[in-house]
Amino acid sequence: MTSKDYLSTLFALDGRVAVVTGGSSGIGRAVAGALARAGARVVIVARDEARLAGTVEELRAEGCRADWVSADLTDREGVRAAAEEAAGVFGEPDILVNCAGVNLRPPMNELDTEVWDTTLAVNLEAPFLLGQRFGPGMAERGFGRIIHVTSQQAHRAFVHSGAYGVSKGALESLARSQAEAWSPHGVTCNTLVPGFVMTPLNARLSSDPDKVAELAARTMTGRNGLAEDFAGAAVFLAGPASAYVTGQSLFVDGGFSVH
Repeated sequence: MTSKDYLSTLFALDGRVAVVTGGSSGIGRAVAGALARAGARVVIVARDEARLAGTVEELRAEGCRADWVSADLTDREGVRAAAEEAAGVFGEPDILVNCAGVNLRPPMNELDTEVWDTTLAVNLEAPFLLGQRFGPGMAERGFGRIIHVTSQQAHRAFVHSGAYGVSKGALESLARSQAEAWSPHGVTCNTLVPGFVMTPLNARLSSDPDKVAELAARTMTGRNGLAEDFAGAAVFLAGPASAYVTGQSLFVDGGFSVH
């Protein structure tokens, strides 16, 4: 066996179908691109049609198979409709990546029910509903990978965690519950935990040079994260190599969490 053949047995995603929410921007876009380039047929679900079309066009230009579905993930029926539409593109997915999120973090004493409801709907309820739709089918077929993108705020409070931190902490608990239910049937469920990453979702903090420098200094690598830092970890968790890894939180944060 050549080294290329060996690596393919561990990491290639040929023949797999992936659904990636939030895949038109930031970490989600990098993950969708990584899965597509590793051989998966990828359906990207997000709201902005222009960004969706641009992302898919870029992947198709590289010879990848990709498509998109526009959806409002704040609405239960919108999530359900998006799931059905996504499953109709390349077939039922083997891989589900929940990266779509809202980052509304007012100080706790200013947190109202509107921000709470929106945050929990997108960051927690949509991943739950998509898992309920796709997880049982993965288990029935004997293979599945569910990956949630969470946050440092799932583990520690800083920079006004508020409802955002609650949603991400609960999302990690959801991954463990899904792992307990479906891992005996070949479905692994894990989370990727970023540090501070320079993406549109973090535009508020990214606009403050002092805060950006302060956060970089908290890492062991001396820099903040980039979306492309998540490509390898996502391919690992989506493929055969991670068959015995489930219910885990994989920190991709330059050592931020342990420094």
